[in-house]
Order: sequence, then C-alpha cells, then structure tokens
Amino acid sequence: MDDFSYNSQYLIRNGKPWFPLMGEMHYSRVDRRFWADSLQKMKAGGIDIVSSYVIWIHHEEIEGEFDFSGNKDLRKFIQLCQDHGLYFFLRIGPWVHGEVRHGGFPDWLLAKGFEVRTNDERYFAEVYRFYSQIYSQIQGLQFKEGGPIIGVQIENEYGHCGGLTGSEGETHMRRLTAMAKEIGFDVPYFTATGWGGAITAGLLPVMGGYPDAPWDSRLTEIEPSGNYIFTPERNDHNIGSDHHIGYGLTFDPAEFPYLTAELGGGLQVTYHRRPVVTAADIGAMTLVKLGSGVNLLGYYMFRGGSNPPGKRSSLQESRAAGDFCDLPQISYDFRAPIREFGQISDTFREIKRFALFLHDFGEELCKMPAKFPNSNPLDPKNNQDLRTAIRDNEKSGYLFVNNYQRRQKMADHPQTKLRVTLPDETIEFPIIDIRDEDYFFFPFNLPIGNSILKSANTTPLCKINDDTTVFYSDFQPQYQFDHEPQNHKIITLSKKQAMNAWKIRLADGNHLVLSEDVVLQNQDRLEMIGQGIAKLSIYPDFPKTPQNAVKIGQEADFTVYEVRHPGFNPKWNPIEAQFRMIRQMPEQTDYEIFLSYPTEVENCYLSIWYQGDQAKLIAGGKLLADDFYAGTEWEIGLKQFCFPQKLILSVIPLYAGAPIYLEKWPIMEGGKICQLNHVSLRCEYRTIIDQYE
Repeated sequence: MDDFSYNSQYLIRNGKPWFPLMGEMHYSRVDRRFWADSLQKMKAGGIDIVSSYVIWIHHEEIEGEFDFSGNKDLRKFIQLCQDHGLYFFLRIGPWVHGEVRHGGFPDWLLAKGFEVRTNDERYFAEVYRFYSQIYSQIQGLQFKEGGPIIGVQIENEYGHCGGLTGSEGETHMRRLTAMAKEIGFDVPYFTATGWGGAITAGLLPVMGGYPDAPWDSRLTEIEPSGNYIFTPERNDHNIGSDHHIGYGLTFDPAEFPYLTAELGGGLQVTYHRRPVVTAADIGAMTLVKLGSGVNLLGYYMFRGGSNPPGKRSSLQESRAAGDFCDLPQISYDFRAPIREFGQISDTFREIKRFALFLHDFGEELCKMPAKFPNSNPLDPKNNQDLRTAIRDNEKSGYLFVNNYQRRQKMADHPQTKLRVTLPDETIEFPIIDIRDEDYFFFPFNLPIGNSILKSANTTPLCKINDDTTVFYSDFQPQYQFDHEPQNHKIITLSKKQAMNAWKIRLADGNHLVLSEDVVLQNQDRLEMIGQGIAKLSIYPDFPKTPQNAVKIGQEADFTVYEVRHPGFNPKWNPIEAQFRMIRQMPEQTDYEIFLSYPTEVENCYLSIWYQGDQAKLIAGGKLLADDFYAGTEWEIGLKQFCFPQKLILSVIPLYAGAPIYLEKWPIMEGGKICQLNHVSLRCEYRTIIDQYE
C-alpha cells in the first residue's frame, strides 16, 4: 500500500518526492452515464487525483431529504475513480461557492434564524449533520481502508469570501476540522484554500490562479494578470476580488510546499463579464507556476458540466437569489480541458504535455527550489523585459522563459543568448529568437543515459522505457552533451506533435503515440475517439498486428497506421443541419433546427453560431442547455439528449451599450442584434484497436 506525507517543499509518496496533477470534476454536474468516460479521459490527460466539491444544496435541497442517488451518487463516483486508478480529494465545504446558488447552502439553512459561517452552535450542529451524511457515503473508501480518498478540504476561502477573520476565524476552521475527524474522516492530507487572507488554521494550504476574473464587477478590460509573472508570491489577488477582504497570507510559506488546487483550467463566464480563455492562456500560466516553484498542479475545472435541475429553484449562482453574479441556469462548461459535453479541448492537450513531463521528471523537479534572476520583471504591465526563472539543485535543473501575457503584446527578443550561472559553472544555451507569445523551459545538466545533456533549446516531454528520451521544440533543435549518449535514443518533436502525444503501456513496455484523435487505454486495448478515420504514429511499433489499423509507412522513428472505424462510411457526408426561423418577437427570436445522424456514432456535436445576448436550446418544452454569448460558437453534445431530431433555439437580443464586458462586440444594425447565422454537425466515432497474433 502507498504511503503519503509531505514536507516544507513537496508531497511525498512511498518515501519519494511526488508531483501529481489534480483535476476538478463535479459528479453532480455530470450525467452518470458519462462518468467512466470522463475519468478515462482525465487519466489519459495526465490527471492523478480527481477532486470534487460535495455541494450541500445538490444533496439536501429540502431539509431532511438527503439525495445521493443517480447523478448525485458520491459513493459510486469515488469507486469509479478507484477503478480507473485515480486518487480522490473530497472537498466537503460546507460552503463551496462553485458558482452554485448561495455557494452551495440550501435555502432552508439560510432561513434558520442564525448567521451561517459563524461560531454559532446551531450552525455547527447543521454542519455536523451534513458532514455525517457525507461520511456515511464514503465510509470504507478512505485510503487507510483501501480506498482512493487521500485528502479532505475543509471549507473554501474562509475569511476571504465571507466568514470570520482573526482568532474567531481560526476557532471556526479548527472546529470544522475537529468535527470532521470526530465523525471519522481520516486521510493523509487535510487542506484549506490559502489565498487572499483565507484562514488555514494549520491545515495544508492550497493556492490558485486564474487568467482573468469574470467575477470582477468592472465592465472594462482589467489589468494584466500577475499569474504570468515568475514570482515567489503565492497569492492570486484576482480570486474573489469581488469581496476585497484581507489580502496576504495567514500561514508561513516556508513551512508548507507550494501546492495549487484552483489553477483555472478555463473560466466560467458570468452574465456581466464574458472573457474567452485560450489553451495558450492556460499553458503559459501553467509554465509560470512551475517556474515559480509549484509542486502540485491542481486545475479547477478540469471537466465542465451542467447544473442539475432544482426541486424548488434553479441551482445556479444568481443575483436574483442574492448572490454576487449571474450564471447560466444550466451550463457550467467553464471552457475546461474536458468541456460540458465531454469534448476534448486544446487546453486538455496543452496540460497533457506538462503532465507527461512531470510523470517522468517530476520527482527530481520537486527537489529543485525556484530562483528568480534580478532581471526578471515583477510587474505584469512590463511587456518589454524577458521573464525568466530557474529551478535547480545547484548542479542541474531547468530554465523557464515566458514571453506571454494574456491579451497583451510582448516585445520580441531576437538573437537571445540565455545563461544560467551555477556555483561551479555557467551554462549557455543556443542563440534563439524569442517572439511574442513564446513560453518554454529548457533543461541543463540533465542526465540522459550514460551522459549529461549540458544544455539544449528543446523541452523534455517524456521517457520511453529506459532507452529513449523525447523532447520537443519549435526552434531548430540543438543539443550539447558532455559526450554522446551510448545506446540511448533522442527523439525531437514539434510543439504541435507534443500536444498530440499520448503515452501508453502495452505488454512489451511503453510506447509513444502521435494522433490528433483522443487516445484512451483500457489494459492492452486502445480506444480512439475522432472523426472515424485517423492517422496514428507509434514508437516503438506495436508488438502485434493491430486490428482496425493498416500500416501505411514510416516517418522517422515512428511507424504510421491508418485507423478506420468499422462503421465509418466516407461517402456519408452529413449535410449541414437545417434550421428555419419560426417566430420573431421583440424579446427573442425562435428557430427550429432539424437534425439527422449516421449510425454507430459515438457522439454528435451541434455547433451553433448565433449573435445575441444569450441563447436557450429546448426540446419537447424542456430546457436542455443555455449559453451566454461571448463571440464564439456554442457546441452541444447530443448523445446526452438521446440524439433529438428537432430542437428549438431561442435567441435573446443583445443591445448596444448593454452592461456587459465582451472581448469583441458584434457589428449591430439598429442598436441590437439577434440572429442565428449557421449550424452544423460534427460526428465522433470511438474506434477499438485490439491486438492479435
């Protein structure tokens, strides 16, 4: 059985430094039919730990009527995590925020006549009852009992977004922790969110960082995010800035490792503020956190979802309910790596290449503290000076470079010669042209086989068995070894290839697969999700001839196959989904959408390009999905709704000067816009690749 602990620098598993990746998925916001598929995708994306809030109002919307059935079956979800070889981190609140009505508190709790999140004994009694219900669901699944639960988070942003501060806040957090332990929660890691003055009360603090702030009350472009600056500062002053409470830290950073639980895997738009984050926004932020000394990457969200229907109200955060922001009634897409309907985004691929590196090199990286050259700027408004950081053990390490700032133009740095000064030598890297939006890290004095890689202008991706190391770069690759490695292969990919890289393990060892399709592994069976016909490149070659794949050649070290879904018919070209306007009123315009599908399809995604304030998708009088317009296409997975053949789309007009922030406003005629421009279908197939003699 594994053993877990931590020191002031890093997490420890089985006596060794451990650098895991954690991803948030709210089971109660995902149809249980897709739980296993989502977890399989999360694992393929490099996630080691699944985290989830237990959202009180989802389980006890009506006082005394607890519901852990169907999509709210916490126990079943945790068991599925274990089945997929994933650890689990339980975030038990009781207040979670999570863009939920009242931050997850049921309406009846707020009507009790006492103030919540205080030291009132009546409040503690209700929390004790809620915690006890959670424990009854997870009993037998904690790590000490052979289950996957290794961590519990107490409360969320306590003392920062509501709650008590100072000694009273400390008393509150310690009381909640004592209650949880008394009930029976007993895990290696008890944590608390630590940003913005939040009370941690001796618990292991976890930090966060987002590329923008859709909760910010301003309707203008906000200042450049400090999450793109290398800094020893762990705080993110944007999280929860709507409350403007107690910045600073309530713990000594020297006593705890730098861990994150809420790096934005994307952003959920609010009604008044609708930023659109990109894969590069998340990738550059991830690199900066690594360069700044992070030893746990935890993403919120990693898998988007949909709010469940309420019995007495809708369950999203809304101003009408007294909350701070307005959110869609249903959509909690978050532009996450895995989106609301299970789609794999480019952000997923961006994070996966970091995960591949950390799984093979993270143990040593954990032991390398971050160092910040004097030349490294600390002001995110500085778009002229090159941002750099170093992590090393005074002998070997990595140089991190970021020339990316979300929605800002950065100066180019042509013919740059990067250097790292160590106690016994100075490392010089090949001269490169650093452009706006570049972000990367380079190794120095990296052991490779029986040699030392002194420097390179490439980035390590992963190791394949004991005889191959894979790098990637968009520069002309150059390697400087102390001597040529013997019996060890170096493979260099482009950055695009690295984003399409998947590491699998078959009976004969590790293999690297390059494919634009999603590649999942189930023991020795591969499953590919894509357009029905795909190119797959593999190194080393399959040990056996694969089914549903035809060898078509060799490209450098990779054997290339064409993979075709047995039911895919290349002659079946789905016509553009049809639509017609059926109703036009001042307050909305309604369209009827007609759909048809191929057979044996894994899923079909309806892409809707509309322009308006917001849109709602309806079938049989029932609201299926909703969206706040942000200037991008809206994509809906139709498998979740059993492939309907007819839908109603209602578009609400957007008016010039509306009190919202959009990164790019549409061109309007007559001061408003409300129209559907285009719809189309994208079909996905799941192809099984079995091995046989």
